[in-house]
Amino acid sequence: MINSGNAVLTIANGASLSNAVEFYVTDNPVALQMPAAWTTANLTVQASFDNITFTDVYSDDGTEKVITAAASRWIYLNITQFLGVRYIKLRSGTSASPVAQGAQRTIYLVYS
Repeated sequence: MINSGNAVLTIANGASLSNAVEFYVTDNPVALQMPAAWTTANLTVQASFDNITFTDVYSDDGTEKVITAAASRWIYLNITQFLGVRYIKLRSGTSASPVAQGAQRTIYLVYS
């Protein structure tokens, strides 16, 4: 049987950055379930190994990791992009242009 579950990432009303969630060795993030209400913005990711210092995630070509997002979407993730990550936060918008959400938003990170 495959171990599966989800983690809750919450972005507060008027904020753009979620709480942190921890990955365990057996957690493989496979999808995001977006809320029905969402102030239009893509998502970017911050990662940490110690749950204290978070840094923006970039690909090897130097571009910020952007996840195309919208309300009521199930978004598949490439699990190889999360290998070695211990804690993550999601940001509404980019590091250069964060987007404040118009109400509290809950995003589910689904893992297997």
